[in-house]
Amino acid sequence: MEKAISGCFFQQMYSSLTSISMERDHMKDLRRYLVLKYIQYLVLSSSNAASTLLGLLGSLYVTIILQSAKVSSKSTAVLIASLAKADILVSVSVAAEMVAWTFDVAISSPAFASALLQNLLTANAHISALLLSCVALEAYLITFFPTESRHLRTVKNARRTSRIIWLLVAAECILFQMDDLLKAGSTPAPICSPLVFYFSIRAAALLRSLSYFLGILLRIVNVYFYYKIFFSMSNRSTLKTK
Repeated sequence: MEKAISGCFFQQMYSSLTSISMERDHMKDLRRYLVLKYIQYLVLSSSNAASTLLGLLGSLYVTIILQSAKVSSKSTAVLIASLAKADILVSVSVAAEMVAWTFDVAISSPAFASALLQNLLTANAHISALLLSCVALEAYLITFFPTESRHLRTVKNARRTSRIIWLLVAAECILFQMDDLLKAGSTPAPICSPLVFYFSIRAAALLRSLSYFLGILLRIVNVYFYYKIFFSMSNRSTLKTK
């Protein structure tokens, strides 16, 4: 059963990577990396130590691969590169916790540090989920609208999309950080007007709710995209064998 599921995932990922010109081994590595990331962020309800470590190692390896001259700079490659860079946020969080635990570092503002590390992990998860959805959308367009969508699937658009995702999630992270500090009561008040504080708390609460429902929506959309891709490829294989 597991082999069948893995086979389906690899076939589904193939479409999203056909626009990248590289050696066969690199194609396999990138497909496996995408499968790992889909499982980590869109299948598992929460990351664990094993998936986090595998994700970090995979991102490091993929970053090295994408620096190779054998890999052409296509839109899918840009999205995957941005996905790998998102794990820098996880590395910072893990490294900070390890340093604090190993050397028993006293933190002057533990509430701020704890909230920041948690928000970095949240930002990483949101960036990764959005970028993976972009890869899924591109795979869908390549499969069903290869000619019509060619003007959309450009390196420039992929870079612009990645930049917008990073900026939006960075703004979200700042809002969450402010909200956590206000709830912890560690921010001297009133630095700003009470109206700003009230707006920040309400906006953060609304954004957390929207993030939850957006996560569910992204899971449904990704399943739909790869469901359509998989059965389209299956039908084509069936027609070829007849």
